[in-house]
Amino acid sequence: MSNVLIINAHHKYPFSEGRLNAALVEMADELLRAGYHDTRIVHTDDDWDVEQELANHQWADVIILQSPVNWMGVPWTFKKYMDEVYTAGMGGALCHGDGRHHNAPKKNYGAGGTLEGKRYMLSLTFNAPAEAFNDPAEYLFQGKSVDDLWLPMHMNFRFFGMQPLPTFACFDVMKNADFEGDLERFKTHLATHFTV
Repeated sequence: MSNVLIINAHHKYPFSEGRLNAALVEMADELLRAGYHDTRIVHTDDDWDVEQELANHQWADVIILQSPVNWMGVPWTFKKYMDEVYTAGMGGALCHGDGRHHNAPKKNYGAGGTLEGKRYMLSLTFNAPAEAFNDPAEYLFQGKSVDDLWLPMHMNFRFFGMQPLPTFACFDVMKNADFEGDLERFKTHLATHFTV
């Protein structure tokens, strides 16, 4: 079937142990392996090796980024992973620099990706309720979607030449959690976009 790299970007805090993110990673791993996909899992809170992570990205047909949303972005441990792994990959493992050429230095910024044909999926956990998005009357996001908020991460994967699968999100996970419902929705999401 396909090779799937699952990145658990959760960083443990006293108020957030990461049970939901861990359960989503475990479910993805079990369902995908049952569907004859090969999986590898990396936890960015644990030790990891830059060269092995570059090899994991090259091996993968699909990358699932499982992440809580911390201050509208990724936890600092995943940002460190990106800074080290993705920067090391600019020599060709993930992209050829920024894609521009000396004969046209103003064109094609970001078009140097070497992971063409590969896909990625964002799976996110929010404290915000779903109703905070896609509604111009809502104070913070002013009608923006989850994918609008996470455009920088979409651009990071596009920088490598990858294409997105639809984003999955769990909402209101701290004040109005629906743990079992989120797992069931994730199972359906995976079944829709993978052979499981």
